Amino acid sequence: MKIFLADTEAMLRLGMIIGEFLTVGSVILLQGDLGAGKTTLVQGIGKGLGITEPIVSPTFTLINEYTEGRLPLYHLDLYRLEPQEVLSLNLESYWEGVEVTPGIVAIEWAERMPYKPDSYVSISLTHGNQGDVYDGLRQAEITPFNCTIDNIVAAIYSKILQVRSQSSG
Repeated sequence: MKIFLADTEAMLRLGMIIGEFLTVGSVILLQGDLGAGKTTLVQGIGKGLGITEPIVSPTFTLINEYTEGRLPLYHLDLYRLEPQEVLSLNLESYWEGVEVTPGIVAIEWAERMPYKPDSYVSISLTHGNQGDVYDGLRQAEITPFNCTIDNIVAAIYSKILQVRSQSSG
């Protein structure tokens, strides 16, 4: 599923919709250039989970844990790590809920992972090309692997239709 997003607010709303429908054990793997909106999307996911504390990029801390929402959110940022360093984080303990309360795992810069969980949702974020019709827009490509996101897709389409009917009416 590909979605074009007009601005940061649209990225945040997309994250909120996703967060409202995620189930325990969901893993979100985020890819995209610097400034593509990965942290903004995770902030929206947190809001959708009912998390009220500010969600910030864990670039320097590697992992931020938010436990007050409907489900815990484990937000990881692998930007500063090499694949060999990622191995030492034992990421599977988060998505398997071995040493932590099972929840949602969102990983920025997932392309640095030397291995992936058995099931996850990949979200690739890109900028529109400067000078073309998509200039200024961002694109989110959402792809499930060994899991279903039908409820999320239905909610996204439902919200899009609501926004269109409100803006035309």
